[in-house]
Amino acid sequence: MGTIIVGGILVVVVALIIRSMIKDKKAGKSLQCGGDCSHCKGHCE
Repeated sequence: MGTIIVGGILVVVVALIIRSMIKDKKAGKSLQCGGDCSHCKGHCE
């Protein structure tokens, strides 16, 4: 039973991380430059 609970918690955490990454991408932020185009020399999309 404990394995199922821990597995469920892990799935929820991973889903929240992916959701956050998708929202950041749609907002124009990216992992490469963090939304600061001067940092990545203007290559942000």
